[in-house]
Amino acid sequence: MGPPAATAPGQEDKASSQTSPHSDQPANTNQAAPAPTQDPHTIPQGHLSNLPLPTELPPDLNSFMMPQDGSMLGADALMSMPMMMPMMIGGMDGSMDANGLLNMPQMPQNGISNDEIALYDRQIRLWGMQAQQKIRNANVLLITMKALANEIAKNLVLAGIGSLTIIDHENVTEADLGAQFFLSEEEGHLGTNRAQAAVPQLQKLNPRVNVIADTDDVRFKGASYFALFDMVIATDLDPAALNIINTATRLNMRPFYAAGTHGLYGFIFTDLIEHTFVIEREKPNVPTEPKAETRTRIIFDVQTKKENGKTIEMVSKKELYSTWLLASDGSFLPEDYTKSKRRLKAVSPVLSCLRALWEFQQAHSGRNPGPNQTDLAKFTKMATQKHKDLSLPTETLTAELLRSFLQNIGCEIAPVTAILGGQLAQDAINVLGQTQQPIQNMVIFDGNTMEASLYPLHPQGPLGAQLLSMGGISGIPGMGNGDMNGLMGDPSMMNMGMPPMNMNFNPQGHDYGRSTT
Repeated sequence: MGPPAATAPGQEDKASSQTSPHSDQPANTNQAAPAPTQDPHTIPQGHLSNLPLPTELPPDLNSFMMPQDGSMLGADALMSMPMMMPMMIGGMDGSMDANGLLNMPQMPQNGISNDEIALYDRQIRLWGMQAQQKIRNANVLLITMKALANEIAKNLVLAGIGSLTIIDHENVTEADLGAQFFLSEEEGHLGTNRAQAAVPQLQKLNPRVNVIADTDDVRFKGASYFALFDMVIATDLDPAALNIINTATRLNMRPFYAAGTHGLYGFIFTDLIEHTFVIEREKPNVPTEPKAETRTRIIFDVQTKKENGKTIEMVSKKELYSTWLLASDGSFLPEDYTKSKRRLKAVSPVLSCLRALWEFQQAHSGRNPGPNQTDLAKFTKMATQKHKDLSLPTETLTAELLRSFLQNIGCEIAPVTAILGGQLAQDAINVLGQTQQPIQNMVIFDGNTMEASLYPLHPQGPLGAQLLSMGGISGIPGMGNGDMNGLMGDPSMMNMGMPPMNMNFNPQGHDYGRSTT
């Protein structure tokens, strides 16, 4: 995707009317800064863990913070405050007409300005106006700003999402300068917060997107924090942290992505809970009928329409997902793999190595294996066992691969982060627009073969049947009432090879996310 077009007339004024995340005063001193409680894009430091649940907020404000109807113009509480309008509506510069009213941009009936239509013309032709409007209204949370997140953020901002919040409490190191194209030593980024350092460069890519930095530790955030976003993407975190964040996104019914890279190797995981999407295609000779396509996907509706003299078929599908807790360790390959020796032999052994790494991190408070014989022996034993658990042939897990994987742990290689970051961002855009088949549910990347293989990893037996029912969050054992306590103590979860979680984060130690008993 190419860079955005030149800023539309009035856009410079619009940008200057907003408060910079790095300045002490608003650029336009004629307007009072909005109160933090009235703008969901302003993140007060140190208070988000006490945010009220969305159900506790006034209906008007809640509909603005979490717009589900694709429009930001219906919040009466905010529309009664003229100072808020130019900050939230693209194309407004805050100027007044002869009657003392705010100058409104010309907006077509679909809610997207003519300038935006011109800017996103190629995208709109690709996935349609309705999908672009959903993308335009989306608020995305991106956790940890390293090389992989750089690529994800770049693609999301260029696609024209509504807002991107980057949360990262770490400071820029020399290693970051070598891996991230948004950072440079010449601009004084070394030693500054990673999220804050990246925001100005991201904002330049597309001034229409509201890019926000949050310097808090994500471990301090309560579950209600994640309800403020339409999608959560967590990168380069240990499995305990991913487990906790995924639990919070499930409670708030928010799509969740997890991703990470280790040199030549990497992964993408998705938990969209229940995701519906529409595939438009020319009607085939044999009409499509509602049915179950796979264990996790069904066709529930088929409609047709005439377009340019052709009959177009609109196929509505629903895809069900498993949690990170289960997919990362407690799930197996589907039967179409296990019953085929040829397919088992083709499964990437990097999957076994990543599962071994996640188990090692879980058992050692999040740290990676060190260059010592004890850690190497533990990791090799774990990887061999994971390979066996997946019923994979022993000859595919070679000593050369184990050695290469261990040497790459903790490294960042730009081509790998570009490939995985681009793939994740494209899938996230498709999910937001509810077009195309999303990732289901684990992508494993091997830089040696340059292959990104997709594996649907779900539990078997009664647990899998319950999770993959059409019940949404009620499909998670112990979470039918919408609390976390059932999940933490459910016996089926305790048998997944991972300890129960302690939701009271302990930032003083590294044992967060693990049981204290």
